[in-house]
Amino acid sequence: MVDLGFGNPDVPSPDVAVQKLAQAAQDPRNHRYSASRGIPNLRRAICDLYRRRFGVEIDPEREAITTIGAKEGLSHLMWLLVQPGDTALVPDPSYPIHRFAPVLAGADVEGWLIGGEIEAALDDAHRRAKGRARTLVVSFPHNPTGAVAAR
Repeated sequence: MVDLGFGNPDVPSPDVAVQKLAQAAQDPRNHRYSASRGIPNLRRAICDLYRRRFGVEIDPEREAITTIGAKEGLSHLMWLLVQPGDTALVPDPSYPIHRFAPVLAGADVEGWLIGGEIEAALDDAHRRAKGRARTLVVSFPHNPTGAVAAR
């Protein structure tokens, strides 16, 4: 059995990370909540990365946010993409949040089997969604199967 919900590290954090954390904890400016969108310099850095790597221009004031992790980000994204009565197409197997984020937003989930012919699996899931598919969750290379999708 593979626990896809386990994401806690099982090795100690690097010393440099622990030292920086201790240093940041001593700074009183850090003793409050950060801006919910993330600090401005980080949002600008995200946009710069997307411009350099992908040639995409993103506005740091309107199109970039930070989250405390992928689970939170995916959950919030699903609240924007689906609503009750919609269906999300989700890989099977998948991490639990891939299935539960659409459910928390009120959507149904149709799984598409990882392994074998991906296009046929997606077509089957889309057919089962009966015209209600509004979003497709992808995760490649897929963990835990290692499956990849052709471009």
